[in-house]
Order: sequence, then structure tokens, then C-alpha cells
Amino acid sequence: MIEIFVGTLLGVVLGTISGLLPGIHANTLAGVLLSLELVLLPVIGPGALAATMFAALITHTFVDSIPSTFLGIPDADTALAVLPAHALCLEGNGEEAVRIAALGSACAMIISVPLSVACYFLLPALQPLFDWGIGLILIAVIGYMIVTSESPGWALALFGVSGTLGIFTLRYGFLGWHSIGGGNALLMPLLTGLFGISVLLTAAQGKMPVQVFSGISMDERSVAKGSLLGTLAGVAVGWLPGLSNATANGLLASVVGYEKDRRTYILATSAANTANAFIGLAALFALSRMRNGVMVALSALTLPPLSALFTVGVLAACAAYAITVMLSRFAHRLGGVEGKWLHGTVIAFVVAVSLLLTGPFGGLVLLLATLIGLVPYLVNVPRMYCMGAVMIPVMLYSFGIAWI
Repeated sequence: MIEIFVGTLLGVVLGTISGLLPGIHANTLAGVLLSLELVLLPVIGPGALAATMFAALITHTFVDSIPSTFLGIPDADTALAVLPAHALCLEGNGEEAVRIAALGSACAMIISVPLSVACYFLLPALQPLFDWGIGLILIAVIGYMIVTSESPGWALALFGVSGTLGIFTLRYGFLGWHSIGGGNALLMPLLTGLFGISVLLTAAQGKMPVQVFSGISMDERSVAKGSLLGTLAGVAVGWLPGLSNATANGLLASVVGYEKDRRTYILATSAANTANAFIGLAALFALSRMRNGVMVALSALTLPPLSALFTVGVLAACAAYAITVMLSRFAHRLGGVEGKWLHGTVIAFVVAVSLLLTGPFGGLVLLLATLIGLVPYLVNVPRMYCMGAVMIPVMLYSFGIAWI
């Protein structure tokens, strides 16, 4: 238990750091820790190392709402959520957006832990059916979204072009520099270009408005709705093959409009991210399948029981909630900061991180993704359809079409 406690504490610290740094994901952190395995194991033990990785993942799902909100830069887990969160920030409600995201993650922790235990015992027998049907579900969802769009032609074109880029990125992911997770490391420049840099390039260049927090403007019914929908979406994409948090963002956009009901969407996507982390661990133990880079790293270790790691996750979530709320209180210090300087600095930092983590190929993906990400602004189409970059490869994977 001492190993577990030490690992949890260390993971919360590391997850806070990775969450605050744009472009750094818990998967990257897990890869670094795994590469240091020979050094760390004699010092803290395998149980503590596993706890560190999982606690860092859970903490990251809370804290990453801060750069998404105030800087407008997503990681693979906050692709669409960054749009309404940053919009609230530009209205002076950035602290509220962060607190809503933290609330969503906290609610997801409460719901997803017992749900993940139930999935662990009940779903493995149904796995062949899930493996076959996920592509049909995605086609139905995106088909509905495109048909009901105000510009179906542009929506379909944007979905198809971004999907082609997604296939290209993952097919040739071996050309990037990364330590873990295969081509998934290139989701960072792919989604950052589509939903981050392209947004900042077209954002207003005035000063950051004064940030004022006067409470969370959501009723209990909206909180319950967003928490439940987000948790169910996170559990679904965490258990089903080939899906990710970014896919959950796209699915939720078809149910909760991220432009019409921004606060509920922020809460739901944050809940999905945290729920995905817990169900991913259950899938690792039940199916021996790795849903993200952290699970790949954990599979290489001698793991403590599932119950012990769930306890780690709950403790990390409690600490991460407190840390996220505390850090959100510094939002007022951003008031008056020149937007042009802030956006330029963030773009330069993210480009540097992309090149450092994924090399020249990652830089090419970032450039292409940014160009495609500018199209929604030019033709006045929701950026949601850029999720084809993730959803089309998943569809092909589900149908057994060889593309990677």
C-alpha cells in the first residue's frame, strides 16, 4: 500500500505538469516512464510505477482543460471541447469553463468506476459483436450529422478530406519520432492543426477580456444529463476497438450541440475523457487490449490488482479536482493580456513540441491539418466535421479494410 500511495502522489504531480503543457499527453509521459523502467523499478517498485502511470492519466484528464480553455490548444482528448471552452474564455468566463470541465470529470469518476467493474464481468462474451458493429454505428451517426447540416456538400467534403489526412497520418505514422503508441503519437499534430492552430490564426487579436467567476450557470438537470451522456460515451469508446476520446467528442456533438449548449458539451466531453481512462483499464484486465499509450505501458509491467488501480484512480481524481479548481482561480491574471502575443507564443510552442515529439513528418501533418482546419472558417461550416480525421480510420478498421 505504501508503494501504491507513493505512486499515486507522484502520478498526480506528473499528470498536473503534462496537463498544463500544451501538446504533452499522458501517453508521452508513460512512454518516458517506461523507458526509465530499469532505473525506477529498484527505487519505487512495479506497483508504484503502475500507480504513477494511471494516476498521471487520470490527473491529466482534469488539468488539460486549463490550456484548452485559456490557450485554445487541444490535445487528442479535447479536440472539439476546446471550441466552446475557449469561446467562454473570450467572454470572460474562462474560470467557469474550467470548473465545469472539472465537475464533469468528477461526476464521471463516480459513475464510471462501478460501470467499469460491471463491464469487466459482463461484456467480454459480447466482444465479437462489438468488434463488427462499431463501424455501422459511426456511419449512421455521421450520416445523420451531414444530412442535417446547413451545407451538406461542404460538410461531406470536409469530413472526407480530413479523413483522408487521418488515414495518411496513421498509415505512415512510423515516419514520426515517438517512443510509444505507434502512429497514435501523430494525433497530437493532426488534431492540433485541425482544432488548435487553425482557430488561433482566425481568432480576434485584441486583449484577453477580464476573467470573472460568478458561479456555474448550469442547473442540476443539465449537470446530470451531461455527466451521464459523457460517461456513457467515454465507456463506449474506451471499451470498443479502435475508438478514442476524440471519437467521443464527435459522437457527443451529435447529441449535445457544442455551439448551442456549450456548457453541457464541455461537461460531457470532460466526463467522457475521465470515464475513458477508467474503462480502458478494465478492458486491459478483461480483454488484454490496450486502448491508449498508457495502457500499452502498463501492459509491460507487473500490475497490482484491478481494485488497487481503481483506488489509485479515485484518489488521483479527488486530488486533481482540487488542483484544477485551485489553478482556475488564477484566471483573472490573464485579463488584459494582448491576444496577438499570446496566440503567437502558443503557436510557436506547439509547433516546437510537434517537431520535437514527431519530427519532420509530424510537422508536415501539422501544416496540412492547419490548412484543412481553416476551411470551416472560410466557408462557415462547423469544425465538427473535421472529426473525419479520426472517425474514417475507425470505420475502415471496424470493417477489416487494410489501410495501415
